[in-house]
Amino acid sequence: MSGETFQLRDVHKSFGPVRALRGVSLALRAGEVHALVGENGAGKSTAVGVVGGEHRPDRGEVLLGGRPVRFASPRDARRHGVAVIHQEPSGFPDLSVTENVFMGRFPLRRGGRVDRRAARRRTAEVLDRLGVPIDPDRPTRGLSVADRQVIEVAKALVSDARVIVMDEPTAALSEVEVRRLFRVARDLAAGGAALLFVSHRLDEVYELCARATVLRDGEHVTTAPLAELDRDALVRAMVGRPVDRLYPRRAHELGEEALVVSGLGPHGDISFSVRRGEVVGLAGLVGSGRSGVARAVFGLEPRAGRVVVGGRELPPGDPRAAIRHGVALVPEDRRDQGLVPALSIERNASLTRLRQVSPLGLTRRSRERSLAGEWAARLGVKHRRLTDPVATLSGGNQQKVVLGKWLATGPSVLLVDEPTRGVDVGAKVEVHRLLAEEAARGTAVLLISSELPEVLGMADRVLVLREGRLVAELPRGRATEEAVVRAATGGAG
Repeated sequence: MSGETFQLRDVHKSFGPVRALRGVSLALRAGEVHALVGENGAGKSTAVGVVGGEHRPDRGEVLLGGRPVRFASPRDARRHGVAVIHQEPSGFPDLSVTENVFMGRFPLRRGGRVDRRAARRRTAEVLDRLGVPIDPDRPTRGLSVADRQVIEVAKALVSDARVIVMDEPTAALSEVEVRRLFRVARDLAAGGAALLFVSHRLDEVYELCARATVLRDGEHVTTAPLAELDRDALVRAMVGRPVDRLYPRRAHELGEEALVVSGLGPHGDISFSVRRGEVVGLAGLVGSGRSGVARAVFGLEPRAGRVVVGGRELPPGDPRAAIRHGVALVPEDRRDQGLVPALSIERNASLTRLRQVSPLGLTRRSRERSLAGEWAARLGVKHRRLTDPVATLSGGNQQKVVLGKWLATGPSVLLVDEPTRGVDVGAKVEVHRLLAEEAARGTAVLLISSELPEVLGMADRVLVLREGRLVAELPRGRATEEAVVRAATGGAG
């Protein structure tokens, strides 16, 4: 078809006995944003790897501008104008933002010397275009996931790529950052770039994209204009079955206060409680302090104020004490904070239950495997062997392992930070069901999410933070998107 800038044609790719792609075709057009959707394990990451030069197809063709091409590496793909913005931000934490943006492609002066001034100026221009006030000279260590994701976008922009893959770019962004990123994506498409947008957030897919390609179990299911494909049809194509209600109905009595927080935050004015059986949502823009509240409660960050669990005050800065008192934290950044990537799936799943699987200091493999297998089955973790490194799992399946290892502790207070980040629609239903079941069992749940529909759909009450302050508490009946966004941004009523 004319106008196709980039194509995969009947691509096959296997890793040992696993056939990750089986005859997948994909066509990207200049000036268009194209969605790639499917469940975790559908083959999206492998397809992105083929597009970006990370994987070479075993069979099939890759065409750029109508001509066959074989990328030797991601760097080779970038030289051909193909850039991938990965789901998990990468980089060099002790180098500056500019150095990360231009790593491997610094502008040169005469004589071959690096032109750092030009690199800094270009980085500042791109960050300004993205509307993000990040100092180009600061190290990337300590930046939020959202800011590191923006740096990944900047890398693609400075390379003047004509084919840009966005692999879950909004997973850690707030609504404001998403709007900003969409503006940039539309500008890139208007300038003639072909964009591939990989996302589990169907609202974003329908808002941004013109067409969608659906993969399931490594195979191409359909490619169609989204105007001709309603949401139910798209979901059925993705999962091969109808899905249950995304946000389960909950009707149960609330118990006594399980978590009482007072005087937290930089201004000492964050105070709230969560009752047994209650789900309290914590909303706000990225940088508002949401994750910091959860980390302070769990003892990972220094704090003033008081944290009381089950009537007992927790000492500050002591995660072990928090765990002993029944507090569990599913962190925002699963790779750096929630998993040990080099260890096996079963070892990661049992890290919170070491006393049970290693009663005398020696690991009982049968107990470890049984525990991991139980939670892998409950959460639908797609894997080859439980002994495989957890890093071999897709991002969504890694998230399930993090959630499962903490649910296995039977917590009385569950702090969940972005629990469905990078998780497909079918798995979201399962995660929401598990959280609802935990609440029904009497667990107090504090839910932090950048997906406002998730907060509104799951929470009994919504707390809104702005610049480190608690600015609103909204009961379920008053918690609308408009009310939350108004409070989060300081907009007038």
